[in-house]
Amino acid sequence: MRLFGTDGIRGEVNKYPMTPECVLRIGMAAARVLKKQQGRNMILIGKDTRLSGYMIESALTSGICSMGMNVTLVGPMPTPGVAFLTRALRVDAGIVISASHNPFKDNGIKFFSGAGFKLPDELEREIERLVIDDSILRHRPSGDAIGKAFRLDDATGRYIEYIKSTIPKGMTLEGLKAVVDCSNGAAYKVTPWVLRELGAEVIAVNDRPDGVNINKDCGSLFMEGLAAEVKKHRADIGVAHDGDADRALFVDEKGKFVDGDRILGMWAAEMKAEERLKGDTVVATVMSNLGLEHHLQRRGITLLRTKVGDRFVTEKMLEGGYNLGGEQSGHIIFFDYNTTGDGPITALHVLSLMKKRGLPLSRLAGAIKLYPQVLVNVRVKEKKDIRAVPEIQAAIRRAEQRLDGRGRILVRPSGTEPKIRVMVEGKDMRTIKRLAGSVAEVIRKMMA
Repeated sequence: MRLFGTDGIRGEVNKYPMTPECVLRIGMAAARVLKKQQGRNMILIGKDTRLSGYMIESALTSGICSMGMNVTLVGPMPTPGVAFLTRALRVDAGIVISASHNPFKDNGIKFFSGAGFKLPDELEREIERLVIDDSILRHRPSGDAIGKAFRLDDATGRYIEYIKSTIPKGMTLEGLKAVVDCSNGAAYKVTPWVLRELGAEVIAVNDRPDGVNINKDCGSLFMEGLAAEVKKHRADIGVAHDGDADRALFVDEKGKFVDGDRILGMWAAEMKAEERLKGDTVVATVMSNLGLEHHLQRRGITLLRTKVGDRFVTEKMLEGGYNLGGEQSGHIIFFDYNTTGDGPITALHVLSLMKKRGLPLSRLAGAIKLYPQVLVNVRVKEKKDIRAVPEIQAAIRRAEQRLDGRGRILVRPSGTEPKIRVMVEGKDMRTIKRLAGSVAEVIRKMMA
């Protein structure tokens, strides 16, 4: 039985594994795996704004307390806020109840270790094993040995104060106007408050969560609305989060989209100039644009690539001792400030860079010349190993020969859906569209 994907446990609510019964068992199993034999035992739980968060929070809390561990509840809180509080409060683990950018009918469970990082694979496997192992029932304590649940009332304020502390003391954002699309999610208070308290004029949109409107035609997957708001208010910048705010994407003052690759390029150059970029290296994924790689190379910065997923970026950063990494999707990981992608911190530091340099976002982001990129998703009956299909491999080789070193092609299965993703990038849009289409057509014939 496989519960954990690349980003925790996720599924449609009231269908396995996101049923109250299964979530109760997940709480019990997690407590059994994480509980210390001596001393204080505490797990912190935060959630996004989904209607189902109440149900899942209650089931998790019951399971954890039934095994003799205590719980601290912080309510709606961005995923990076949970990672920060887990470290700051020195608890044993943190749990986020969220399905990130998915619609409200889905939900999920993400775990952080006491150090604020995703749990190691071996601990996830042990939790999975215990969820279906009835022997766990023999380990439930009784009497005064069961756990308690507490609520931390000032959790949001603690996180906001920490975010503000990551820029130089005395620095303000006065004179900047920002539109913030909160995606009706976990950052609906955090990012607007941070920017306002530092002096920016803030227009918050999609900041009234009702349990079912999270990510609905808003946030980082729907940037058109943000672009329109930036133009309407003549703002300097637009910021968009996803439901749990571990990512941030941007719109410049002209209404043009600024993705994670450009944010990485901007910050890598700044950090290198200040001698703060460890190893003169940035970690990104195979999806990051070739234009970013060339931009960094010209500045003496190495780009290391990993598989798609912020956990793989984090692992590579830890392995090499690097402090900057991320994904096109807006997961930007500053190890100087947090252990996971942090949308509010990313937003603050982009605005602070604009203020520090006295330049609009269009100028800062425009320095990174990205190549045109085409992504085609091919729905398949089953995700077979494409390396074992000679016709697909031949189509990929033909595309690579046509690019002749002036672009890239990447063909990979989706980690969450029955799809094969075909990404082609190069200098000429017509060429890469044609190549992506030809490879996708072969995949349809062989696997659809």
